[in-house]
Amino acid sequence: MTRYEPAIDLDAIEAIDVHVHIEVDAHGHSSLPPDLVEAASKYFSAGIDRPDLDAVADYYRARRMAAVVFTVDAQTQLHHAALSSEEIADGAARNNDVLIPFGSVDPRAGFAAVERARVLAAEHGVKGFKFHPTVQGFDPSDEAYYPLYEALQEAGVVALFHTGQTGIGAGMRGGRGFKLALSNPILLDGVAADFPDLQIIMAHPSVPWQDEALSVATHKHNTWIDLSGWSPKYFPDQLVRAANSYLKRRILFGSDFPLLTPDRWIADAEKTTLKAEVMPGIMKDNAARLLGLGG
Repeated sequence: MTRYEPAIDLDAIEAIDVHVHIEVDAHGHSSLPPDLVEAASKYFSAGIDRPDLDAVADYYRARRMAAVVFTVDAQTQLHHAALSSEEIADGAARNNDVLIPFGSVDPRAGFAAVERARVLAAEHGVKGFKFHPTVQGFDPSDEAYYPLYEALQEAGVVALFHTGQTGIGAGMRGGRGFKLALSNPILLDGVAADFPDLQIIMAHPSVPWQDEALSVATHKHNTWIDLSGWSPKYFPDQLVRAANSYLKRRILFGSDFPLLTPDRWIADAEKTTLKAEVMPGIMKDNAARLLGLGG
């Protein structure tokens, strides 16, 4: 095990993608069970390439970008072994010029999740944790999960939550039992209030709850919004207005690779009304400040 330490030259990169999934490991194990992989491919109308971590590093290195990489540990909900966050951290350590590892723990594992989060932060050097309340099947506002948030706050790492609609389970019988309401960003308002030093990213345009996300971000300055998972041409107007003005220092570029590539995201963003003067912050500077890169 090599503890991750970033070696990213901010002057040498053009962007930091804060939302990149590792969906298959070096052993060929998938982050999702086969039925969800098949349904996701159908939902997104494409067979999706799922590169392993080293291939992801090469992909971003070729684009002069850095990337935050992670998986989602939903073993309780999915009855499927998660990818190893420890292996992701090790892989990021050997690609530390372009990769930044986030861990993932299953909140429903209770005390074991808290202890594992502490180890991942202290011993493996992960810079944050990814949560997907809908896929993991937990209400993030439930105080049962407060010991986990306390551990993250003490470690000084970021908490990134999926918010809004998801394609995972879409079109399956009963959405495979996944509940969209668990990913309403308003559920994070209390978390941000009770853990004011915990930096929280609300991932994606939070369709259909965009106004809730903007309200939380306006009121709680320890919250951020990443723009992953949707082509910019579909961004709600109120999100673009916020990104251009009062939230411009807490808006982050994210793609949702491999489901949406950074190449497509950037090409589509150029056709929007996002202002040229806010783009350096969105593409790189805000994330560098949030993640403590560059001193």
